[in-house]
Amino acid sequence: MKKITTCLLAVLFICIAADAQIQTGENVAITNTDAGKVRGYIHNSIYTYKGIPYATAKRFEAPQKPKPWTGVRSSMSYGPVAPLETPTTSVQDESEFAFHHDWGYTNEDCMRVNVWTPGINDGKKRPVMFWIHGGGYSAGSSQELPSYDGENLSKTGDVVVVSINHRLNILGFLDMSAYGEKYKHSANVSIIDIKAALEWVKANIANFGGDPNNVTIFGQSGGGAKVNTLMAMPSAKGLFQKAINESGSFRTTMLDKATTQALTAEVLKALNLQPSQADSLQTIPFAQLSDAGRKALKVIADQMKAQGKTIPGFGLSWGPSVDGEDLPYQLFSKEAFELSKDVPLLIGTVKNEFMPSLFSGMSNATQDQVMAYIKKQRGDKADAYIAAVKKAYPDDTKPTDLMDVDAMFRPGAVSQANEKSALNAAPVYMYLFTWQSPVMDGKYKAVHCMELAFVFNNIARCEEMTGGNKDAYALAEKVSKAWINFARSGNPNHKGLPNWPAYNTTNTATMHFDNTCVVKPQMDKELFDLVSAQ
Repeated sequence: MKKITTCLLAVLFICIAADAQIQTGENVAITNTDAGKVRGYIHNSIYTYKGIPYATAKRFEAPQKPKPWTGVRSSMSYGPVAPLETPTTSVQDESEFAFHHDWGYTNEDCMRVNVWTPGINDGKKRPVMFWIHGGGYSAGSSQELPSYDGENLSKTGDVVVVSINHRLNILGFLDMSAYGEKYKHSANVSIIDIKAALEWVKANIANFGGDPNNVTIFGQSGGGAKVNTLMAMPSAKGLFQKAINESGSFRTTMLDKATTQALTAEVLKALNLQPSQADSLQTIPFAQLSDAGRKALKVIADQMKAQGKTIPGFGLSWGPSVDGEDLPYQLFSKEAFELSKDVPLLIGTVKNEFMPSLFSGMSNATQDQVMAYIKKQRGDKADAYIAAVKKAYPDDTKPTDLMDVDAMFRPGAVSQANEKSALNAAPVYMYLFTWQSPVMDGKYKAVHCMELAFVFNNIARCEEMTGGNKDAYALAEKVSKAWINFARSGNPNHKGLPNWPAYNTTNTATMHFDNTCVVKPQMDKELFDLVSAQ
């Protein structure tokens, strides 16, 4: 009997190993796109394609369809990423260990799409989950974090996962519209690139086993902000049916055309160029252009401050603007909400986001040190602030918990949920990710990006961030299935979670993701009211 059991275990091991074996070859994983055939590879039964061109463009000009190719295009490794304003030449050892970045290689020709799917050319219509990376509007890529890998999510949910690279920073947002018709769309080509990628999905994803009429856009941080931008973009309407915004409602307004054109004028000035020489911006080295852009941003920011104007986001930086062409409405305007009223929305944040204790070296601060910090930050509102935090999170015990609750990202998410749910159209589901990572003695808590490993069911890839313990795996199963179910039907509920009602301003129902998941009403309203009043 023992010998039979041993043999069965051996056979099982061989079968598992065979299933996980990577399959490659000249005739493996070939499918069609409208520009030509592509060849990927199969790993763990998931067909994987990387670096497929979805568009091409001249600098500052609108994207065009890629030039068709003959034969079969090898598509097995990530394509180029957008150039960074400040190239990465050094990192902090500990945080790099936790986040485990993959910086990739840069090229302005960076419009590439990656696809993970359980099957190709099989006639199935799987939900499509279209991932938009973070990094604000100036950095990041589809491969930057290990959590972004789509294999496990695709396999867990029988869905097609898509991710993209697109133009960023000054290349994606320099408003050249005053200098010629060819620059008509220049102020927002970064967002137009994303729309072009969605059009690629519409035209091609059926060949990858996906349903072009069931597309969910989802993104985190800057990616979540891009989700909001697409929801306010008339020409993107119909290219996606559902939306998920993770920690991306921090920027509710966009610059106007007068400001973006003033920025471009300052860029020319920084380069000692006349308006008649504007075309030369298409060919100067990126480093020179980027340096001039930084100088221009500072000049215009100083002018705006002197005029008492509000600067959106975390300081003046490159990003989408109301251009009267592609983005005619402010993000939180009535017109924008009306445009996307029929799109179900899953929205939320993590509990600690950019927590002060981590970024100020106070992870092990004592109660007295924390109190001193809060009094310095809040002045005569310190006692009221502490009371509001304790009311919102009565079970917290660590001294730094009092200073680390996010009041920067979540208020925008709550505001957006309130506005959208009041339309009484498509449902809104609100979450708060509160799970605390055990890594480095717990100092990373639920930091910005913490939920991503759980959304993509990638705990094994992200042990440096999550610790890789059984609690992390169990929660990842619950979170990823919620995202998958939402992509499939517009409702994130599943049997592994307590009932998750759609959000409205009366119930303020919020799913708290932790070792024990619970739905609570909004607990931090007094905290947000206090912070916004300061």
